[in-house]
Amino acid sequence: MTAPKPPLGLHHVVGGRQLMLHRSGTGGPAVVVLAGAGMMGLDYLRLHERIAERTTSVVYDRAGTGWSEGADALPRTAGEVVEELRTLLRTAGVPGPYLLVGHSLGGAYARHFARLWPADVAGLLLLDPFHEDLWRQVPQAARDHLDRMTAQLERQRDIEPSDAQLSAARAQLMTHFAAWPDAVRGPLADRHLAGHRTAGRENDTLYDKVADELRAAPPTPDVPLIVLSALGRDATQAQLWPAELLDGITTAQRALHAALAAESPRGEHRLLADAGHGWPHEERPDAVLGAVDDLVSIARGDRDRLAM
Repeated sequence: MTAPKPPLGLHHVVGGRQLMLHRSGTGGPAVVVLAGAGMMGLDYLRLHERIAERTTSVVYDRAGTGWSEGADALPRTAGEVVEELRTLLRTAGVPGPYLLVGHSLGGAYARHFARLWPADVAGLLLLDPFHEDLWRQVPQAARDHLDRMTAQLERQRDIEPSDAQLSAARAQLMTHFAAWPDAVRGPLADRHLAGHRTAGRENDTLYDKVADELRAAPPTPDVPLIVLSALGRDATQAQLWPAELLDGITTAQRALHAALAAESPRGEHRLLADAGHGWPHEERPDAVLGAVDDLVSIARGDRDRLAM
């Protein structure tokens, strides 16, 4: 099946699949954004455009997400995801080393990429990243609640939403993407509706097989690393989790993020008290772009700017 034409970006064939990649800007290091589960490259378009004013910026869709082929491939291993990205960047002619910006699940994939190919990585920016040990650290009540939600989602997986539900969801998405260009806004909302099961499918083996894979990977290399923890209210998570459980998860996640930053001699942990998990790049673009600027400056050897 041919992948639908994206409103921005081009398709490149990797592993027999058409994968969407959108590239803007010039210079290095190239910044590559790895989306969270259930998200796609153009969700980060406004961040991408501002990064492209500074250096080369790339957003893309993993196989089975967004405007890329491969829904039959989900769920996938972290190794498959990062090998695909490395090949895609080479196929598209994007030179490394790369500054990887990974959000949520994309943060785990960015770490995995760096651990397998450290010479290809100029730096890491992790936006409220998934950590493989989170569910070992949270209270048992949180694990029980996650099991119940997972079971409920499994029961609902084959139930098609009604026309009224789809219409209401599309109106909500169009409001959310109000600041996106008109040529992107509608297609992006429609693509989210078409792929509403993607997050669940990406997460199917996340807490066992993929988590074990991440634990068995080589150690984090000595690369510049910034971890941003989103500590603010996230509307979606607030609907899914009782407040006391969500507080416990946030506390455990903050500690794991601090430990992640400490894995690199050049690691730094920054806190965002006023951004939620789902859209930190929209709620605090200044903080995200500031971290990008810091890492680009390090990669370029611009120590004077960092000292100001």
